[in-house]
Amino acid sequence: MKTVFKSILNTLPRPWLIKVSYLVRPIIAFALKGNTYTDPIDGKSFRKFLPYGYGKQRENALSPSTLSLERHRLMWLFLKDETDFFTSTKKLKTLHIAPEQCFLDIFKKQQNLEYITSDLESPIADVKADICDLPFKESEFDVVFCNHVLEHIPDDKKAMQELYRVLKPGGLGIFQIPQDLSRATTFEDNTITDKKERAKIFGQYDHVRVYGKDYFDKLRAVGFKVDEVDYTKKIAPEKRERFCLMKHEILPVCYK
Repeated sequence: MKTVFKSILNTLPRPWLIKVSYLVRPIIAFALKGNTYTDPIDGKSFRKFLPYGYGKQRENALSPSTLSLERHRLMWLFLKDETDFFTSTKKLKTLHIAPEQCFLDIFKKQQNLEYITSDLESPIADVKADICDLPFKESEFDVVFCNHVLEHIPDDKKAMQELYRVLKPGGLGIFQIPQDLSRATTFEDNTITDKKERAKIFGQYDHVRVYGKDYFDKLRAVGFKVDEVDYTKKIAPEKRERFCLMKHEILPVCYK
């Protein structure tokens, strides 16, 4: 199964992957029903989760029901337990760049959100736009999500500046990225354009850099206040295992 999933991830373009996943998700979820692991987003349990990874496959990473990964489940738990994102009596205008399927329908149904999604290519995004030139007003949004996007963007500083521009003062942003915490500094090389070389060096065929510990300072440099939150420390070990979370994954929680 791992070989099949790896081949699909590295062969099908991302918009096709999104469309196909809607068709196969109910079948896989039914086949894997059980009680070993639970997706906290929808509360459904399975005997195992699916493997995932463009290079090395991670076991029990992808939830069969919501298609959430470790990072999505971690963000969900943080939002639910540490913020008023789900309970705010004030309507929160929310921008979601490259919206993840595991969140899309839930966030759309939330009565306390004015929820707008944006992406250049995603078939499930409302507004087709370049993250480096967003068609939104300055200080327009209370909340901005942009997860696993910046590593694809050649001019990530410009993208960060745009995220800062559209966030309201006092607003909340979560901007997750794949990060190598053993690196002090981010590595990028614009001369590497071959997909196989990018996969080998950056970890995925469409990535253009590997972020190091300095990622948080890059966000601070454009104006954000950044909290480096290791939220897994607050989650009991048995729940980390049941929810299939990645221990010590850092949430970059940003404020303007």
